[in-house]
Formats: sequence, C-alpha cells, structure tokens
Amino acid sequence: MKLLLDQNLSFKICGPLSELFPGTTQVRLVGLSDASDRAIWEYAKRNGFYVVSLDSDFSEMSALLGPPRKIIWLRCGNQPTAVIEKLLRSHADVLEQFDMDSASACIEIY
Repeated sequence: MKLLLDQNLSFKICGPLSELFPGTTQVRLVGLSDASDRAIWEYAKRNGFYVVSLDSDFSEMSALLGPPRKIIWLRCGNQPTAVIEKLLRSHADVLEQFDMDSASACIEIY
C-alpha cells in the first residue's frame, strides 16, 4: 500500500516508512502543496495512493464518495514526526486488514 501524506505531515517520514509502505510520498513532493483536497483525492485515486491526514476533510469526503479511495485519518493531533512514524508503524497490521476490506473507505488511528 502506497501512502500519500497530506501537507500537514512531514515529508521526512516518507523514507523511513518506505520499508513498510513502498512508494510513500507527500503532497509537496508530487507538486500538490497548494492543491485542493479534491485535487489531492483525484491524484491519489489515479495513482493508487491511500491519503494520510490529520484533518477531518478527507474523512468527510470518503463518507460522500466511498471506496475505492481509502483514507487514513490520524486522530492524534499535531505531533512530532517521530510520533507520527511510530503511530503508522505500530498500526501496520491494522492497516493491512483495512487494505483487504474493499467496503471500508476510512480508518481512524489514535
């Protein structure tokens, strides 16, 4: 599963997370730093990414538009990069199950 980190998450965790989630990138790295949420959604859809965000916007969009685009909503508030990386790593098994569930569009991680 490839992750597309929203602009509120640091690009610095892309490298460390690539062993678990190959192809992970951040919106700024693909030229979407000023893009609307809808443009990011469409980019993720076209390129097979799961969007990872701290904001509820993508969760709300997934409720309206549903799968196959999947959203990982981090409900931890603003945290240091190391905490975000650890959170995603510690939930790798849960995210794998989420990946297999074709009916699920959004997962919340605390």
